[in-house]
Amino acid sequence: MLTDIMYVTVYVTDQDRALGFYTDGLGLEKRIDFPGPDGRFLTVGVPGSPLQIILWSHAAAAGQPGDEGRQAAPGPLVLESDDLRADFEVFRGRGVTFEQSEPVDYPFGIRVEAVDPDGNRVSLRQQRTS
Repeated sequence: MLTDIMYVTVYVTDQDRALGFYTDGLGLEKRIDFPGPDGRFLTVGVPGSPLQIILWSHAAAAGQPGDEGRQAAPGPLVLESDDLRADFEVFRGRGVTFEQSEPVDYPFGIRVEAVDPDGNRVSLRQQRTS
């Protein structure tokens, strides 16, 4: 029986640049950095959460560029915040690029889409409390 999700993978072209975005920009913590036989195994995660994000170097698979005018869809990664508007200001101050000028209210809560250096969309969400 399956018990949990261990990893999700985000494909990147430059692992060090991606590491900077996810740690310095979004505030995640570096977990594993191992030069394995199949390439560098590099993970980050939300402090206190067991789930880890693999930043895997594979240029051909990297990026889901955020195109203006395309239908809104979640990125390969969805991160939850307890105060998204405050986090948005912090992340923007750190140089994180967003597809919208500010978080948007939806019936389920608040959402904004960030874009990492490889064009991968990162959905940031805050659930509605009532």
